[in-house]
Amino acid sequence: MHQSTITTPGGHHLSGSSRSTDLYRRLAQLYVGLALYGASSAALVRAGLGLEPWGVLHQGLAERTGLTIGVVSIIVGAVVLLLWIPLRQRPGLGTVSNVVVVGLAMDGTLALVPEVHGPAGRIALLVGGIVVNGAATGLYIAARFGPGPRDGLMTGLHAATGRSVRLSRTCVEVAVVVTGFVLGGTVGAGTVLYALAIGPLAQFFLRVFATPAPAPAGSAARDVPRDPEQGRAILPG
Repeated sequence: MHQSTITTPGGHHLSGSSRSTDLYRRLAQLYVGLALYGASSAALVRAGLGLEPWGVLHQGLAERTGLTIGVVSIIVGAVVLLLWIPLRQRPGLGTVSNVVVVGLAMDGTLALVPEVHGPAGRIALLVGGIVVNGAATGLYIAARFGPGPRDGLMTGLHAATGRSVRLSRTCVEVAVVVTGFVLGGTVGAGTVLYALAIGPLAQFFLRVFATPAPAPAGSAARDVPRDPEQGRAILPG
């Protein structure tokens, strides 16, 4: 029986079975990465030393509404995704999955992990959560199924306003942190440590978890958002 092959932009020949294997690996990376992202965000909540920027907003809204932080994360993600419509951004499987899976993983982890008392345990949970968050980011972005809803918001604002992605992200995340803090979200040393460490960690894990088959021509800019000024992947906050 004839087995079809394709030639990738890099000159590699892939059979149909190789393409299937690559797809399954990428799907596994996507959902493991998203689940770990939610679990690591829950670890930061349990550490109580400061959350990532969007986590501050989610926690503040959860405090005000009585909803779980995971449910709030899903609602906020869905609202942000709606903002893609006027910005003419196109979601992928990873984008929609991000909205749902991260929030469910957060609530599931918080239900299983008890409160941690004592500075040593809280610091260990914070550091571990940040490292796992970086690994999770590398996993799901390298899977190439589309950016998270918040990443697409940054690139969409860049395209609509002409401002740099870096400036767009900074303005949005400062507004998110301030709003979340006013609503009761936790801002602390962990927030600062996350901001300093997540970029280098995620860049490292992006290389570690890069899938071997190149993305189809023209899809890289859509699947992994990049700052046109720097040519580097934009990492979620």
